[in-house]
Amino acid sequence: MRERANFVQITLADFIVRSAYQMGKTPLLPIFAASLGASDVLLGLIVSVSTLTGMVTKPLFGLLSDRMGRRLWLLIGTLIFAGVPFLYRLIDTPEQLIAIRLLHGAATAIYGPVTVAYVAERSGKQKAERLGWFGMARGGGYLVGPALAGWLLLSLEPIAVFTLIGVISMAAFAPVLALESSSDLRRREKAPATARSIPAGTITRLNHSAKNIIHSALLRAPAVWLSGALEAAVFIVTYVIKAFLPLYALKAGYSAAEIGLFFSLQEGSLILLKPWGGRLGDRLGHLRAVSLGMICLALTLPLLPAATGAIGLLAVAAAMGAAQALIFPATVALIAEQMPAGNVGAGIGLAGSLKNAGKVVGPLLGGLLIAGLGYSGMFWLLAGALLAGGLGLCIQLRYIQTAVASGQ
Repeated sequence: MRERANFVQITLADFIVRSAYQMGKTPLLPIFAASLGASDVLLGLIVSVSTLTGMVTKPLFGLLSDRMGRRLWLLIGTLIFAGVPFLYRLIDTPEQLIAIRLLHGAATAIYGPVTVAYVAERSGKQKAERLGWFGMARGGGYLVGPALAGWLLLSLEPIAVFTLIGVISMAAFAPVLALESSSDLRRREKAPATARSIPAGTITRLNHSAKNIIHSALLRAPAVWLSGALEAAVFIVTYVIKAFLPLYALKAGYSAAEIGLFFSLQEGSLILLKPWGGRLGDRLGHLRAVSLGMICLALTLPLLPAATGAIGLLAVAAAMGAAQALIFPATVALIAEQMPAGNVGAGIGLAGSLKNAGKVVGPLLGGLLIAGLGYSGMFWLLAGALLAGGLGLCIQLRYIQTAVASGQ
């Protein structure tokens, strides 16, 4: 009973802060950055910089939570989630916004590894099932946040929405404070407490483990590089859309509510169709499914400037989510089937770093492309690059499959 209560509380806390955080990301952040006079290139940096924080600090926060306790770091993360939105009122320049986004990104860098570790260590033999349900609840924040922000922008100024984000995030303190701590768990299981200080030799062991991970998961596992590179390519495209579609759509006459609904529908389509996309990948082959998904996603991009009316725009959103549903289950499965059993987690983590690199590069690249080609030219160029990648993967499928399987 206690474990079920812990699971409900951690899931509720994550849903609250993720929903609020996504409210401040799309479509609110690009609109607010543009109001401060940010250029397209600078806007791309503003959107991507919070992801950079996570790339650098996630492993550190995970390690600190191992040593100091999960609940402590969840409280710190919640404090950042709840406090930083109030600082947006003090911002006058795009450069100040970059600094605030770096700080705000620390909250997701904490919650990312710490919540998953908290769920996993308290789920017994139900780890996969619990993490699956937790992942679905986390995905719900990506549905609620953009739609709610778009609706609020119809009647509120962007700065007022940021303040409301802080108020909403404060609600997460209730479930976090109710969580069972690590010491409570050890006491309940009558297990000896582990030392809180880092014992001598730990750094040496960590260095040795890191070398083993690099040797096994990188040098001897091309599946990691391939999977990470494919996901990075897709995230470059999707994060360009996250960063610049709000401004493009506003200029095209769409309302903020319709733009928010676009991103919610895209994410909803991805979440709902992922199981079927994964099943299709199991039947067709994982690389073939990724190739098909990349081609389908490429075909949707030119439809963005061609869409007429809200119905057309939302149809494109659903199609984009469906295409991604073919890609992401297959890329993870590719690592799981090619990596040795003891290194699957390391492989997925390393591929995740490449994926996050795509999230950083996408908005920066989008700003440069818009400056040189305009919105329509950017959509067509990205579509061509993604289509070429998908077709190339399909044409070289047998060679790539052989190389990945042989570890070359």
